[in-house]
Amino acid sequence: MAEVLVYVDHLEGDVRKPTLELLTLARRVGDPVAVHLGPGAGNAAGVLAEHGAVRVLAADAPEFADYLVVPKVDALAAAAAAVSPAAVLIPSSAEGKEIAARLALRLGSGLITDAVDLEAGDDGPLAHQSVFAAAFTTTSRVTQGTPVITVKPNSAAPEAAPAAGTVEELAVSFGEAATATRVVERSPRESTGRPDLTEAAIVVSGGRGVNGSENFALIEALADSLGAAVGASRAAVDAGWYPHSHQVGQTGKTVSPQLYVAAGISGAIQHRAGMQTSKTIVAINKDNEAPIFELADYGVVGDLFDIVPALTDEVQARKG
Repeated sequence: MAEVLVYVDHLEGDVRKPTLELLTLARRVGDPVAVHLGPGAGNAAGVLAEHGAVRVLAADAPEFADYLVVPKVDALAAAAAAVSPAAVLIPSSAEGKEIAARLALRLGSGLITDAVDLEAGDDGPLAHQSVFAAAFTTTSRVTQGTPVITVKPNSAAPEAAPAAGTVEELAVSFGEAATATRVVERSPRESTGRPDLTEAAIVVSGGRGVNGSENFALIEALADSLGAAVGASRAAVDAGWYPHSHQVGQTGKTVSPQLYVAAGISGAIQHRAGMQTSKTIVAINKDNEAPIFELADYGVVGDLFDIVPALTDEVQARKG
């Protein structure tokens, strides 16, 4: 069976959940070969092998941390040359999509972004995408070169499938462009104790209807009762009610959780573009003609200031 390269998204060797999802999807189209760049490959190999990686190609160099994405593109290109894979899978984060675009150009290949599912096809992997506010699902394949595909988080549940996971050194030669842009400073993100917005299985978002930064405490309380991440619409962010890092939408972050709760969000296309692939959508809005109800699986017409606290109490009562 052909091999499939899977780019490992990790934090100092701590493998993030989207990578485990990619390994699960990769097994549908070939034998997963993980590409681990930076420190911690030895520690990560165990969990990668547990989820199906037959091999782990590892490279560690200061360029991966000290510069932007080009050194990682150089490494993935070297891995592709060594393996001749059936496809290259990369998490669909902002950085992941930049790496994928540069890699596809480097390889002279086609690129598919924001896939939500993969399957084997007669002429290569088939990628499914959800488009036009989730009204359509497209099925595509790359017709030239090695398919480079980015996959949205939460597109598949990680499944254990123990494999060898043998760690092998990957030789990488960096080009001149690799050191053209240096990272001069990093600031650690303040921890809220909540899951990462783009990786969370449940997201609770507030919009213009929250009517003030002080009222986002209602959204946070519901999120905490569900073990969810907190999101916000562009209107709420532009009003200064919640940080931009939590914005969901076309100019914010794209999420695809199992459950998305939209409270006081009208459902403008800008917001829908960032959450339309959520598995189950619950909308809370006092305007029964709000566009969000066209997309929602469940709609609650009413005042969020009554409904959200009652829902939070009910969740806590059932958990108790």
